Amino acid sequence: MKLNQFLKWHNVVSSGGEAKILINSGQIKVNGEIEKKRGRKLVKGDKVMFLKSELIFE
Repeated sequence: MKLNQFLKWHNVVSSGGEAKILINSGQIKVNGEIEKKRGRKLVKGDKVMFLKSELIFE
């Protein structure tokens, strides 16, 4: 699953455009590192952080 789809699936954002803005602004971290590629493919066990929330891709 792509990062932007994952954010929509978990209701962190309501649209793809909103996901793009959050990702491009550096507000999303994957496995502790800022991720700016909205098309990044997540693999099982990846940890996605937004503000203080942590979501795990399973």
